[in-house]
Amino acid sequence: QVQLVESGGGLVQAGGSLRLSCTASVSIFSLNVMGWYRQAPGKQRELVAARTRSSMTNYAHSVSGRFTIVRDNAKNTVYLQMNNLNPEDTAVYYCAAGGGRVPDDYWGQGTQVTVSS
Repeated sequence: QVQLVESGGGLVQAGGSLRLSCTASVSIFSLNVMGWYRQAPGKQRELVAARTRSSMTNYAHSVSGRFTIVRDNAKNTVYLQMNNLNPEDTAVYYCAAGGGRVPDDYWGQGTQVTVSS
């Protein structure tokens, strides 16, 4: 069973930055795709960013140019660098991973990100 543990959430002012980390209990090289989802109150969970083992990336339109997903295979960790945050980015962020094209086989417990105006 793959376990994913997130860290790095918190409270930040609009325009600020945060970096989320997600460490896996297995070699992430064995996981084809890793990604980050978020879910704001009253909204559906959405895929924010994903990165495959071959370094293909996919970003939600709302975060493109502001967020960057990075995989560090040596540390079995995936990062989500979030810059120029705005209150609409407030949500619980979930790390996820999968063996196929969509990261939805394994999930972390979630970390809260709150952006104040």
